[in-house]
Amino acid sequence: MGVRAGEAVINGQVSFWWGQVGMPVSRAALPGSTRADVCIVGAGYTGLWAAYYLKKAAPLLRVVILEQRFAGYGASGRNGGWLTNSITGGREQYLATHGREAVGRFQSAMNDTVDEVLRVADSLGIDADIVKGGELMVACNAAQQARLEAAVRAEEEWPMTHVSLLSREQTRDRVDVTGVTGAMWHPHCARIQPAKLVAGLARAVEALGVEIYENTRVSRIVPQAAVTDQGTVEAQFVVRATEGFTAGLPGARRAWLPMNSSLVVTEPLGTDVWGNIGWANRETLGDLAHAYIYAQRTADDRIAIGGRGVPYRYGSRTDAAGRTPTATVEALRSILTRFLPSTRGVALDHAWSGVLGVPRDWAATVGLDPDSGLAWAGGYVGTGVASSNLAGRTLADLILGDASELALLPWVNHRARPWEPEPLRWLAVTGLYGAYRFADRAEARGRATTSPVARVADLVSGRGH
Repeated sequence: MGVRAGEAVINGQVSFWWGQVGMPVSRAALPGSTRADVCIVGAGYTGLWAAYYLKKAAPLLRVVILEQRFAGYGASGRNGGWLTNSITGGREQYLATHGREAVGRFQSAMNDTVDEVLRVADSLGIDADIVKGGELMVACNAAQQARLEAAVRAEEEWPMTHVSLLSREQTRDRVDVTGVTGAMWHPHCARIQPAKLVAGLARAVEALGVEIYENTRVSRIVPQAAVTDQGTVEAQFVVRATEGFTAGLPGARRAWLPMNSSLVVTEPLGTDVWGNIGWANRETLGDLAHAYIYAQRTADDRIAIGGRGVPYRYGSRTDAAGRTPTATVEALRSILTRFLPSTRGVALDHAWSGVLGVPRDWAATVGLDPDSGLAWAGGYVGTGVASSNLAGRTLADLILGDASELALLPWVNHRARPWEPEPLRWLAVTGLYGAYRFADRAEARGRATTSPVARVADLVSGRGH
C-alpha cells in the first residue's frame, strides 16, 4: 500500500529498484593481495561492461573487480532507467577538434549502443523490463516550445538522429501531459529496470570467470595497482570506473563533481488512471525545463519520476543509503500532479537519491594511459546507462590494443580541467541550479523566450558551447 500526500514514504534504502528485486547477498571481500591482468575499480555498469567485453575477447585474462559495497550500489542501481543515445554534453563540443564526420560516427555509435545492450541482455537471458519505446521530450510553455523547435532543427542536421517534431495533439495522443505545446521524439531509447540489468550483468561476468570482490574499498589507485585495506591488487591495467564516487579518491577530489539526483515512484496505477494518461508505448518522458525532469512508466504500471533535488553537497560529499529530503519528495510529487493531474491523490511508495559524475565541461570520457596502465571511464552526467556500455567496449579495445573505430571516437582520452576548490564549487553549483529554477518560474509565468538568467548559467557552468 502506498503513501498519500503528507505521509512518510520509504526513503533511501538504496533505491526502489533494489527493493523490488531484493537486496543482493554480499559477495566475499578481497581475501588479500593478489595479481591480475586487469583490475577494475567499481562494479557498476562501466566496470561490468568492461569486464564482459574483455573476457569475451580474451577469455584467459584474469580480471578482478573491486567494489566498495555491492555490484550496482551506485548510480547503476538507482538511475531513472533511460537507455538512450545521448552524447554527454552534446555533439557540438567535438566539431572543432574532430570534425563533422567523426562526430557523426560518435552519434551512430551511441544509436548502435542502445541495440547492443538489448542484444546482450537477450543473449544472456537478463530480463530487465526492457521496452524500446523511444524518448519523448515535451514542451509546456512558449519558451520551452521555442527551445524545442530549435533543438529539432539542430537534430535534423544530423540524419542519424531520426527525430520527429510532434504537435500538441500528437503529443497528447502518446502521453496526455497537461499544458503541453509539443514534443520531440526519437526511437533510440529504451526503458529499463536498472537493478535487474546490473544484477544480471554481475552474474554474467562471474560466469565468464571474472572475480568480483565486494565490501572492498579502494583507498588509492596508482600505476599498476589498486590499494585497499584488505590487500593490494597489482595489474598491468587498472581501470577507474567509480563515476559519482570518484571525488573520494586521493588526487581526484576536483576531477568529477558528484551531482545528486532524486527519484520517487508511485504505487501501481489502475486502468482508469492509465486510460486518462495514455503512455501505451512506454516512452521515456522528459521536458525542456532548465531544471528538467525524467520519468518512465514501469513494468508494473507505476510512474518513476526524477529531478535534481539538492544537487550538490559541500566538499563533494556523497550519501550512503540514498535518503532524500522531504522538500525534494514533495517537489517531485507536485511536478507529477502538474504534468499528469490524474495522479493527484495517488500514493508514493519510495523516494531515493544517487550521485552521478560531472566533469567541468559536462563531457564524458574514456581513456587509457599506456605508460602507467591507468584507464578510466565516466563523467556521464546522467546518460550512463547507454554510455557505460560504449565505454566498456572501448576500454576493452584500448586495453587489448585493438585499433578499432571505437578507440578513435572523439571522447577517447578527452580531459577536462578540474572543478574549482571549495567554497567556489559549492557556490557555483548551488547558484547554477538556483538560476535554472528562477528561469523556469519566469518562463512558466509567461515569458516567451528563454530567460537570460539561464543563458548566463549555461555559460558559467560550461554547458554552453
